[in-house]
Amino acid sequence: MKFGIFYELQLPRPWQPGGELQLYQNALDQVELADRLGYDYAWEVEHHFLEEYSHSPAPEVFLAAASQRTKRIRLAHGIMQLTTTHPARCAERIAALDLVSNGRVEFGTGESASVTELQPFGVAFDEKRAIWEEAIRAIIPMFGEGGVEHHGKYFDMPLRNVLPKPVQKPHPPLWVACSQLETIEMAGRRGLGALAFQFLSADAAHAWVHAYYNAFTKRQQKLADYVTNPNLAITSYFMCAETDDEARRRADGIPFFQFALRFYGQSAMRERPAPGTVNLWDEYEKWKRANQEAHQRALSGGLIGSPETLRQKLRKFETSNIDSVILLNQAGKNTHEDSCESLKLVAREVMPEFHAHIPEHEEWKAKVLAREIELEEIDTQPFRDRYGPNSVQLTPAQAAE
Repeated sequence: MKFGIFYELQLPRPWQPGGELQLYQNALDQVELADRLGYDYAWEVEHHFLEEYSHSPAPEVFLAAASQRTKRIRLAHGIMQLTTTHPARCAERIAALDLVSNGRVEFGTGESASVTELQPFGVAFDEKRAIWEEAIRAIIPMFGEGGVEHHGKYFDMPLRNVLPKPVQKPHPPLWVACSQLETIEMAGRRGLGALAFQFLSADAAHAWVHAYYNAFTKRQQKLADYVTNPNLAITSYFMCAETDDEARRRADGIPFFQFALRFYGQSAMRERPAPGTVNLWDEYEKWKRANQEAHQRALSGGLIGSPETLRQKLRKFETSNIDSVILLNQAGKNTHEDSCESLKLVAREVMPEFHAHIPEHEEWKAKVLAREIELEEIDTQPFRDRYGPNSVQLTPAQAAE
């Protein structure tokens, strides 16, 4: 199993002068550290206008900066919004990043999940899947030699040679975000790597891995002529310390992350309030004071704990044949120092066991893709809950207060 780190670049209020500067520099320091420690991926999100939750609208800039401070770690868009950027601009940015990183880009794609992000760009929420699909069809030929043209419903471009071209041929590995668990099956059907949230149980992980690879091998329908990328990665809440209690003490930003997802997820099309009208951190603090037991339960999930606790949890994922785990390394007001110490502890005491099993996993995957191993078709309907009883719970009324 491989390991990645993931950044939303969260900045809860109150905002201080230089806060965003420190946020970015700390994250870049952490990516540089992760590269030295042997982590496999650094994932950076793209979001727009989401106060406190994410101050990361230009992942290509962040990842380009990281490329000059690292040597081997894969630099991954988690994701680039294909709905808010013209396909030619997407292809240009991916190729340029591949060049400055010497061929280390992972091209994660997605639609955006919020009308707050889409509306300013003139994108209709109910058309975002169709726009994403057309964008994939438009972008892939642009990575090839010579000119291409595209004439579709959402994009129209005359014959042009989109330059530069990426180092990785014919293109960097392709992924798609799976914000809803059922999208995992779609990712497999499209032949794309799946970026998913952590599953609530080993049974759920087992079922979704089977759904993904069965769709990949039996029902594949590619959107364009691209190289497939059979990979299922899960993003997990994360903090590691010498003891479980200390890890939970340091991880207060994790329930804030969950709170933000639920607070805004209750609204129609996940629309956010007008700028400056909600202090999300204050709302979280009010919820925490009124729900102390629920707050503690929220710290019991994910990969939060001692190295031994993390090893036990990861062994369950490993038996389900997850390809990689992406550690949510920056959330809320978790400190830079704690994040760095956490990364070091995992690299020293956890990763080696699971890195050692990568060849065995790759052998299993090769047999699955060759249909030498037939995976059971498992009903995923019982495993569609993304949050679970231990996560932050909010009613629509609480989110609207």
